[in-house]
Amino acid sequence: MARHSFFTGVYTMATYAEIQAQILSLQQQAEMLRRNELQAVIDDIKAKIAQFGLSARDLGLDGTGSGKRGRKARARPEGSSARFVGPAGQTWSGFGRQPQWLRDALASGKRKEDFAA
Repeated sequence: MARHSFFTGVYTMATYAEIQAQILSLQQQAEMLRRNELQAVIDDIKAKIAQFGLSARDLGLDGTGSGKRGRKARARPEGSSARFVGPAGQTWSGFGRQPQWLRDALASGKRKEDFAA
């Protein structure tokens, strides 16, 4: 950062120590702003919780794991016990990994629809 001296009319560069001091000052200001903004967010969340009557369980914060992120498992439809039947009577519901008998049959040129129950 260049500085101009009024008395000498000369521009000088800031020293490493001066820049480090500026960095420290800016970091302290940033931390103070973060704390203030964080408190505003917390106050807003508390107000919404009170407004809607939410509990820790509603938010997934009760320790039961109900607030886990990620994809939820798809529910299996009722009566989905056997959608596919193999040549020796083996069954597969259509969920999860394909059984070896079906993979072998598909590799030999058959279609999955050939085994529909």
